[in-house]
Amino acid sequence: MDEAALLQFLLDASRRGYAAGGSVVKVKEADHSTTIVLEVGKWRFHDNYFGGEPYGGREVVFLEGRPVWMAVYYGWVEGASADPERVYVFLQRALREAPAAFPVRGPDEFSEGASTYRNAYEGGVANFSGEETIHEGGRLVYTARYVGGLVDRRPGD
Repeated sequence: MDEAALLQFLLDASRRGYAAGGSVVKVKEADHSTTIVLEVGKWRFHDNYFGGEPYGGREVVFLEGRPVWMAVYYGWVEGASADPERVYVFLQRALREAPAAFPVRGPDEFSEGASTYRNAYEGGVANFSGEETIHEGGRLVYTARYVGGLVDRRPGD
């Protein structure tokens, strides 16, 4: 598999998926989860999450129908005084700024007004873990943790 092609597809999917806000098609599933699916050529992106508040989910990338990459994530708005809608709209804007070198979540840092998004991670697209936070006026209002990487890499799998 071409890792550069995976990175390019992830960058496109990260901007056209959840981060796109109301313009993306979201399907409510019978199990009360929400699914977003994007397809480009031989590539398919499948994001399935539960929540609300807090939320958790997984993203899987398929190449020619086989899973090749995945990420698992869990996040929440901190404290009762933070407005979840405002926090998640800001999160979507930050996620649209995902860097080409690591388009898994948002950039290392993104600020707008009194809000600041930070993404700290270890590893690369093949094997990673990280945490993203949002601060408003210096106060922590959101945290999410994520982990993932390449899957199904053994010959014969």
